[in-house]
Amino acid sequence: MKRLSLTILSSVIAIISTVSVFAGGDAKNDRERKQWFNEMRRYKAEYVAKELGLTDEQKSKFVPLYEEMDANCAKIGDEARKMEKDLTKKDNITDTEYEKAAEALYEAKSKEAALELEYFKKFKTILTKKQLFELKGAERKFTRKLMDHQRKPGKKEKK
Repeated sequence: MKRLSLTILSSVIAIISTVSVFAGGDAKNDRERKQWFNEMRRYKAEYVAKELGLTDEQKSKFVPLYEEMDANCAKIGDEARKMEKDLTKKDNITDTEYEKAAEALYEAKSKEAALELEYFKKFKTILTKKQLFELKGAERKFTRKLMDHQRKPGKKEKK
């Protein structure tokens, strides 16, 4: 079990370390960036499934649904960041424009929360009560491992 977790984490780390390839804004880099994010989404879903100890049957139902949720949350965030980026490119921005953009950025969080709650209801048909409870912790653990790796690239993972 730990071996698979380490394999998944190592794969994710390898992908992260190639992120500098995606600097720039041409179409090829955009495609590669999207592909990279899709791969990350898959690795994250696999990692979370492993952390929750899902059966094969649970995993076959959970992973596609989890990836879908993650992609939809990313779309919400992308839209908010696009609005923010577009606004910062403008000259002579009015207070009303700043207010609307700020409101949209804050609303993005509530939209993500509502989306996660919608998927939580779907996950209830797949996961046990304990697995539902542990889901957010597994997501935090995944993020923490990635952040730890970025901070200490030469150090070994704690067991």
